[in-house]
Amino acid sequence: MTRIIQAIRGMNDILPDQAHHWEFFEQTVHEWMAACGYRNIRLPIVEQTDLFVRSIGAVTDIVEKEMYTFQDHLNGDSLTLRPEGTASCVRAVLEHNLLYAGPQRLYYSGPMFRHERPQKGRYRQFHQVGVEALGYAGPDIDTEHIVMCAGLWEKLGIADDVRLEIGTLGSVESRTLHRARLISYLQQHLGKLDDDAHRRLHSNPLRILDSKNPEMQQIIDGAPRLLDDLDEDSLKHFEELQRALRSQGVDFEINPRLVRGLDYYNRTVFEWVTDRLGAQGTVCAGGRYDGLVEQIGGKPAPACGFAMGVERLLALMLECGKDIPHAAADVYVVHQGEAATGFAWEAVRYLRAAGLKAILHCGGGSFKAQMKKADASGARFAVIIGDDEAHAAEISIKPLREAAEQVRVGLAAAADLLKRI
Repeated sequence: MTRIIQAIRGMNDILPDQAHHWEFFEQTVHEWMAACGYRNIRLPIVEQTDLFVRSIGAVTDIVEKEMYTFQDHLNGDSLTLRPEGTASCVRAVLEHNLLYAGPQRLYYSGPMFRHERPQKGRYRQFHQVGVEALGYAGPDIDTEHIVMCAGLWEKLGIADDVRLEIGTLGSVESRTLHRARLISYLQQHLGKLDDDAHRRLHSNPLRILDSKNPEMQQIIDGAPRLLDDLDEDSLKHFEELQRALRSQGVDFEINPRLVRGLDYYNRTVFEWVTDRLGAQGTVCAGGRYDGLVEQIGGKPAPACGFAMGVERLLALMLECGKDIPHAAADVYVVHQGEAATGFAWEAVRYLRAAGLKAILHCGGGSFKAQMKKADASGARFAVIIGDDEAHAAEISIKPLREAAEQVRVGLAAAADLLKRI
């Protein structure tokens, strides 16, 4: 017997019983983004490897360990399945000169790929919604992004189950000063640093502060704080952000150890976290990346953005008992007889054209068997057509979800009646 080929571990099928959760989430997000004035951009899944090396940083877990990279057999180029979306979005904005028309508010969605050990809430193929605003320098756009998230959590019914942590990475100059102080401090504890910390000590010491190794926490807790090394402009930007968030009624905690896992961030960083998903508690994260546009090859331009993890947000919604509506059909059309079958096709076309979701029974069977299928479909009504109904150009409507009388009406009046009852 031929072995059944299974999906790659960590790259999951989304089955019909779960797909309606995704559809609800995606529709809510699309409507919310449009309401906030953000336009959709569609990006390729595969990019030049150098795009991510240059933007994310060569000495990061993503580039060093997690990217799916392969060689293009046609021209020998090194290509990578996108591990995140910001670099791709900035590349597209530059390639198509979108900033020529002025600042851009954009969003995208789709799968991302990272080669890591799969666990609950962390997959090799995962999905994100990303939001990017390019060409905006002030803390008002940082505030807008955080307020947008808060509004979306309300719509998804999870506002009481997430909290906001904010921080700042300052400017390049303030990070350079802090980097020297941090390296000096860590060198005093060389014997207690793990292998990752030793490797990053001189290449990317800030990332050491993001270590999840419990044996490193005491050292991390005692490390110098970047907040104490901020330049005047970065401090002013951070204080204005805090004032704006308070004015909008958004609660937050300042996390001085908040370090994003990508090198391109500066100034504002933020995370929305929950205590209801175990170790994978970050459901949305972002901040400013003012140097990335120039880093990828464009003229200097400020930018800010965030990304939310779809799998984690859906898991949180279900954990919180959120009732995610299922878009069941309005009617299930059962039919028996030669004339009835022909008229059933006409009835289905008519009902669908009138805006109703109609399922046409296929596969034959008795009326009794077809009615069982109709009930199992979740449809609100069964539309019953026999040869008598077909000859009279009528249908019988039977409610399936409530106790009510079956009625027989002409096809022309059926759509209005079904919408009313």
